[in-house]
Amino acid sequence: MKLTDIVLRSFRVAKVFRENSDKINCFDFSPNGETVISSSDDDSIVLYDCQEGKPKRTLYSKKYGVDLIRYTHAANTVVYSSNKIDDTIRYLSLHDNKYIRYFPGHNKRVVALSMSPIDDTFISGSLDKTIRLWDLRSPNCQGLMHLQGKPVCSFDPEGLIFAAGVNSEMVKLYDLRSFDKGPFATFKMQYDRNCEWTGLKFSNDGKLILISTNGSFIRLIDAFKGAVMHTFGGYNNSKAVTLEASFTPDSQFIMIGSDDGKIHVWNGESGIKVAVLDGKHTGPITCLQFNPKFMTFASACSNMVSIAKVHRLKQDFC
Repeated sequence: MKLTDIVLRSFRVAKVFRENSDKINCFDFSPNGETVISSSDDDSIVLYDCQEGKPKRTLYSKKYGVDLIRYTHAANTVVYSSNKIDDTIRYLSLHDNKYIRYFPGHNKRVVALSMSPIDDTFISGSLDKTIRLWDLRSPNCQGLMHLQGKPVCSFDPEGLIFAAGVNSEMVKLYDLRSFDKGPFATFKMQYDRNCEWTGLKFSNDGKLILISTNGSFIRLIDAFKGAVMHTFGGYNNSKAVTLEASFTPDSQFIMIGSDDGKIHVWNGESGIKVAVLDGKHTGPITCLQFNPKFMTFASACSNMVSIAKVHRLKQDFC
């Protein structure tokens, strides 16, 4: 089934999960779309079965806390950042709830974590104004970049380059094989003193970059030229919360939640808002992602809500 304006407008809440006592700070779909895993400020990690529509398992990271959880390519393993005690990144086996490895190095909170789509490499960005490059097989940092401000960062869909958003005004593109030579492209954006960048994502076709902010707008830029394609606004974020924005898997639509529980959807080409959906949330929608394989998406505040098309159709994307 193809995603269209009409199909997007037909999405309705299918299931509501109330597994958490505090804000869900992150979640991530498995590459096959069959599970989604969440991390929360209540120190829990909850694994959901997307096909059966129910929680499968809950683990805890009471000592170190848990944030920015990401699936790796190995089955049943995740990496996540700590938000208590230290700023070490941890590599966890979900199968037996044991740590496989630790990645120490950052000395302030990690605010960005991106897994390579092709191998065991991942990158992290921190309030210590550095981006670090890692390999899951080694606890030692494989590369270090010192920046002028807070970074957000992400791999492109081919895993060959990564983008770093620096100081909420610049996007720098690095070749993974020669990142130590500096960026091969730098795009300067108009600085907005009223908000800061909170996230950066590539579209699946690699042509676009989506910049999230803690203001009431997000920005879509051309990944090759850096030109601003569209600035999307008209949603509520009065408390300057970090709201996650996402592409649909076909790279055609952009979605973001708001602090009043609504989900706003735009056509990436025309820039026109095509839908405003009711997410049935009691608080700001801090996390929002479309399932990579099935016609469902998830959004979260302190509840996890899975939203599906009416009749809960589960077709693969063509």
